[in-house]
Amino acid sequence: MPSWRSENLSFEMANQGTVIVTGASKGIGAAIARQLDQRGFSVAGLSRSGKSAAGKAYQCDVTDEARLVSVFTKIADEGVICGLVNNAGLHLTSPSAVLGTEEYQQVMRLNATAVMTASREIYPHLVTAGGKIINIGSFFDKMGVPDNLAYCASKAAVAAMTRCLAVEWASQGISVINVAPGYVETDLNRELLTKSKLRTWLGRRVPVGRPGTPKEVAALVAALFTEDLPFLTGETIYIDGGQGMNH
Repeated sequence: MPSWRSENLSFEMANQGTVIVTGASKGIGAAIARQLDQRGFSVAGLSRSGKSAAGKAYQCDVTDEARLVSVFTKIADEGVICGLVNNAGLHLTSPSAVLGTEEYQQVMRLNATAVMTASREIYPHLVTAGGKIINIGSFFDKMGVPDNLAYCASKAAVAAMTRCLAVEWASQGISVINVAPGYVETDLNRELLTKSKLRTWLGRRVPVGRPGTPKEVAALVAALFTEDLPFLTGETIYIDGGQGMNH
């Protein structure tokens, strides 16, 4: 049998596994859940509300370690886990001079600490057969953005964790990749992005002339799961319409 056919069969079998998506009830997480579902993956969608845009929904606050472990165990009991998307996140803004410690820690707990915890707890479920962890970061990880100290710090931490986990777990067949969107229009920010001043600014700053869409980010994430790319790990892939490199 030709080697390409063998590889294709192996991929088809791997494609039957379950991918866990955190923050799967809305925005980018919902789009990722739908895309993975459409491409043949079983989807376990985690959210605080207990809702998911596709697949089977689980109520889970990912900052609650005990609950996270319990949900991961339940999902593993129902089938093979082949991946995790760390998407759940929080964006709070404040001038740094008055940024409260609790506000800062709240952002870090969800955006960074929960990524570490979820990755650590999914490891035993991936280590036997390999798999992918995709973190949803932000192009703010490399920028100095006024009033966004906590958010920028948390997303820089996600990029750093991606690199560390990738080099630690590569020998066990686990790839870890950071997908870092730029401005993406969602239900939560659509009204803000429609304001003429911001829309005009984005038209100048983003070379493609517009914000991105959740579907575009989701398509990239789904492609990373769909394609057999074991040599790709530890990288941050920016999907920002060229804004981060535009001067």
